[in-house]
Amino acid sequence: MMQESDDLYKSSRIEVPEEFRDVFSHFYHAENASSESISKMLLPSFQTILIFSFGIQPTTIHTSTSTRIDIGHCLVLGPVKKAFRYSLPPGSAILVANFKNDAFFRFFGQAFIPEHYSVHLDQLLEENCFTALWTELNSIDNMNERVRYVLEYCRPYLRPRNTVAEALSDFDQANLNPVKAVASRQNQTERMVQLSHKKYLGYTAKEVTRYRRFLKAVMHIQDVLEASGKVEWFDIISECGYYDQSQLIHDFNYYLHITPTKYLKFQEDICISGSR
Repeated sequence: MMQESDDLYKSSRIEVPEEFRDVFSHFYHAENASSESISKMLLPSFQTILIFSFGIQPTTIHTSTSTRIDIGHCLVLGPVKKAFRYSLPPGSAILVANFKNDAFFRFFGQAFIPEHYSVHLDQLLEENCFTALWTELNSIDNMNERVRYVLEYCRPYLRPRNTVAEALSDFDQANLNPVKAVASRQNQTERMVQLSHKKYLGYTAKEVTRYRRFLKAVMHIQDVLEASGKVEWFDIISECGYYDQSQLIHDFNYYLHITPTKYLKFQEDICISGSR
């Protein structure tokens, strides 16, 4: 478990057992022990996330369109394609489950939440099982025990994987086009595989390729800052496959709503949910 703490704000990344590695990339926990609200920005991950909120006051999400969403008990977002801010009131905590690839579809029969941005999971299932799950989690003090409870609770709901979705999820040959390669191996048309990509994963291959280039740039910046504290932008452009500086700036504005230089000023305030 990776942890970050300044006594008043604590956060940790909780890994999952091997049998759940194709379902959840990890869980994320954060809590506010201060007397004032703490605000953080979540970097887009292209994962669908399930957020459980604990405390007297609800955790609040602020979207790029200035929409405010109060999380009463639990909420699902995603796939998260752009950054958003969340605010933890005093004495509150969140537990975030990060669904991996086609896992959300395997649970709920759909891969993404419509563009109005969020929904309570009980609306997807037409029953109140996730409200009941939150009630049980709220009675557990230890965050690792909460994760174990969620994993056991989810086990009966998980459907078998579609073969095309599995092939797309597990595809790791960076020099090949995943749609073309999977279409050839599965004896399907590229158009059918493109539709499957959107249906089961919630985004297109083109969307995620662009995002991965951006994430590579962010990770490279983090590594450079840790090593020397000085970022050479033309090195980032060259290393991460950007045409020029304007294309890099465009992606930062698209995903984070800030410029690369502003990212350097506020990067300590940004949470990176996705895994490398």
